Amino acid sequence: MTLSLSLSHLISIQPVERLQEVDGFLRDARVQMFGARVSAQDTAADLLHFEQVYRGGGGRMWAAHDAQRGVVGSIAYRPYDGRFAQLDFGPLAVVEVVRLFVAPVWRRQGLAQALWATLQAHAQAHGVEVLYLHTHPFLPGALEFWQGKGFAVLQREADPVWQTIHMQCLLPPVLHAPVPT
Repeated sequence: MTLSLSLSHLISIQPVERLQEVDGFLRDARVQMFGARVSAQDTAADLLHFEQVYRGGGGRMWAAHDAQRGVVGSIAYRPYDGRFAQLDFGPLAVVEVVRLFVAPVWRRQGLAQALWATLQAHAQAHGVEVLYLHTHPFLPGALEFWQGKGFAVLQREADPVWQTIHMQCLLPPVLHAPVPT
């Protein structure tokens, strides 16, 4: 997918094939967003196992590339692993939306929406029934962004550090045209 977000830049959203394509961007964005809550040296488990999670394990990652600046945005989903015992999705096909990061220079210009639309279409086409994510109130605009995309709050945790907000979005099934006989 290619979109023009301004007259002077052209953004291309492409699937990420190798972690090396986005590793620096993801590390910088994580530290920028979460500050002292995370260590710049730690690598998240999904990234340690990038091939298994995003290439062969039912997950997918996309990056937005600016011709002048390189990677300026990302989004991904991975199979939901049930790690939050209080959430029960039953037998539904659930993935977790992760790693939506947009470089500050590209915020509020439609890039997050374009990344989201790419992920949503792919998930829906691959039979995903529920998109799960969690966010935090210290991320400016995150809760409102996701609510605007159809996510509903499932639970708010009282943890004083993270104050995690669990959310879900139900995807309607893809209706395929009948095959002519």
